[in-house]
Amino acid sequence: MNKKVILSSLLFFTMLFQNTVYGANLAYTVKPGDSLWKISVKNETGISELISLNPQLKNPNLIYPGNVVYIPNIQDIKTAENEVIRLVNIQRVNNGLPKLTANWQLSRIARYKSQDMINKNYFSHISPTYGSPFNMMETFGLKFSAAGENIAMGQQTPSSVVTAWMNSPGHRANILNPSYTQIGVGLAKNKSGTCYWTQMFIKPL
Repeated sequence: MNKKVILSSLLFFTMLFQNTVYGANLAYTVKPGDSLWKISVKNETGISELISLNPQLKNPNLIYPGNVVYIPNIQDIKTAENEVIRLVNIQRVNNGLPKLTANWQLSRIARYKSQDMINKNYFSHISPTYGSPFNMMETFGLKFSAAGENIAMGQQTPSSVVTAWMNSPGHRANILNPSYTQIGVGLAKNKSGTCYWTQMFIKPL
C-alpha cells in the first residue's frame, strides 16, 4: 500500500509575545480497577509523561487505590489546540468536505514535534530527534495510509495560525485534503512566549 506524506511549513514572525502559564499538576487519587494506562487515556496524556511526573511510583505497573498520581495540567494548551481543530473543520465544511476527527494521540505527537523544534532550535519538517513526520508517527505507534503535516511559528492565536495556513496554498491543500480523516494539533511556546504549531493529518489503517 502506498503511503504518502504531504508537508507544508509557514514561518511568521511577530512582536506580540505572551508568556506561557502552565497550571500546577493535577492530583488524581487512584480508584479500584485503575491502571496507569487507563489514567493516561482518560486524561489524554502519555504513559511516559505520567511516569516522569510520578517518581514516587516505584513500579508503575503496580498502583493501588488511594495512591496519588500527578497528571500534567496543560488545559490552556489543549484549549488552543482544540480551537485550531474547530476552525479547521469549519473550513472543511465550508468547502464541502467532512469534518476531521480529533485524535488526542496525534495531538500528543504534534505537541512533541513543536517542543522539539524549540528544544533543538530548528524549524523544519525533518526533526533531528524523530526524523520525518511519517517516521515520527510510526515510531509512536500510529498506522496510516496517508499522512501530512503543517507547521508554523509566531502566530499567537488559533485564528491567526489557521488564517495564515489557509492563505498559503500548500497548507490549504493539506487542510482541505479529502483523503485525511483525523487531525492532531500540538502547540508549544518558547521562553519568550513565541508559539510553535504543528498540525498532523492521517488516514488510519
